[in-house]
Amino acid sequence: MTAKVILVVLDGLNFAVAEQCMGFLHALTERELATLYKIECELPSLSRPLYEAILTGVTPALSGITHNRITRNSSERSIFHLARAAGLTTAAAAYHWISELYNRTPYDAVRDRYTEDAALTIPYGCFYHTDHYPDDHLLLDAEWLRRKHDPAFLLVHPMNIDDAGHRAGLDSAAYRNAARNADGALSHHLPQWIADGYQILITADHGMNNDRSHGGILPEEREVPLYVIGDRFSHRHSCVPRQTELCGLVCELLGIADHGKPVTPAMLVEE
Repeated sequence: MTAKVILVVLDGLNFAVAEQCMGFLHALTERELATLYKIECELPSLSRPLYEAILTGVTPALSGITHNRITRNSSERSIFHLARAAGLTTAAAAYHWISELYNRTPYDAVRDRYTEDAALTIPYGCFYHTDHYPDDHLLLDAEWLRRKHDPAFLLVHPMNIDDAGHRAGLDSAAYRNAARNADGALSHHLPQWIADGYQILITADHGMNNDRSHGGILPEEREVPLYVIGDRFSHRHSCVPRQTELCGLVCELLGIADHGKPVTPAMLVEE
């Protein structure tokens, strides 16, 4: 069985803050329409290495994407590569580092900001390059891509939570309110995505600390949420998913055979 998948990566969202501040997502969990898991991000707890870990299933120590200043294409097979090989359409509304990892590097805003090129690994994209680009605008970009191109896999990657954390730190009104704002923005789109039958994963690359940074091993830097929404998930609370299993999980949902990625079968409904 195949399904269409939306993966939302809320950059920099710590698990405890998600649990406390994401009111709409918790409304879905209370109605048993979503299930929340705590996962531990890979190391280092930095953005570009963890985009690669989520989208390829390969840890930074093995992928070679070990810090944020590495500007090159990934050498691994990502969800985008695997979907393309399976004849599926993909799209991304995401920070420009995603374009650099899987399309062209370095990012050229004039060329790459709006991408529509069937020859690229991510053929359809709306990429942004300022950390304060509003989350609600980014979600509108994602919805435009969804409606225009009907991708089997859509990546949605807002940045405002991480931006607030770097400005004010974990224990701050600015950081918590950025999470609340992202939750509110998602509430405008999730009901339609659910009604249209998408399997939806909402997670984060890493968390945040009170030094207004991340990169280390503190629980607040490593513990991130994973919400799953859809009838293909088991919703078993006993599951302990790993960040590197998300790539394989998405491939399973998309019906991609022989993807060679680790996956937690118990997270999927048995067919």
